[in-house]
Amino acid sequence: MRTAVVRVDVDPTGLLEPAQLRDGMATLGALAVEAGFDVVAADLAAMPANRRQVEVLIAGDDPDELMRTAVGLCAKAFGTFGSTPAAGVLTYVSRGTDDDAHGVLAGLGLRGEIERVAGDDGWDVITVTLPASDLRRVPESRVHTALEASLNCEVHIRSV
Repeated sequence: MRTAVVRVDVDPTGLLEPAQLRDGMATLGALAVEAGFDVVAADLAAMPANRRQVEVLIAGDDPDELMRTAVGLCAKAFGTFGSTPAAGVLTYVSRGTDDDAHGVLAGLGLRGEIERVAGDDGWDVITVTLPASDLRRVPESRVHTALEASLNCEVHIRSV
């Protein structure tokens, strides 16, 4: 399963005081541990008022559900201070796994077969087999670039 980095603006109004931000981060950390998530440590009080975002790491594949979960946790942690957390950007941590490759394909609206072999120099070589109809819809260069960036290995695309 992929790990999402869900960014949430916990103080969109920019009105929370440093003590409220520290208390909210402490509460969020405890709630995250209880739920089996991680929160990237951040000194929100030192951030500009218009960029007070936390990053919550959650395993899952449904972006909408991941965002709802992270915003809900932040609302519990920071909502008592009068500011309603707002959803930010969601990205995924890539560890170069086949799950990551499938996630990249899914993000492009594609499904394919992944084959991984060790190259002559010891680095993995990934061959992705996709229907030709999908490659007419999404350019091969876009698929190739996204996979290489995510997996950090050599990628070959085969059309069937």
